[in-house]
Amino acid sequence: MKGMKTYDLKGYTLVLEKVVFVSAVFTANHDEGKQFNVRLVGDLLKFKFPNHADAVMARELLVKALKEV
Repeated sequence: MKGMKTYDLKGYTLVLEKVVFVSAVFTANHDEGKQFNVRLVGDLLKFKFPNHADAVMARELLVKALKEV
């Protein structure tokens, strides 16, 4: 991944140039905390967090990194 801009999130390293969209934060199934989804070219990742504030912060940092690419 040398030369590519990446972002680490919950054990994943995302190649920012491969991100297609980032969903809004929403309540995960069965009230398992908060979640947002990241669609990459050919894959969908679901990130769950224990509370809304953590999910919003992680999403905002990812979106900021995407804007800087």
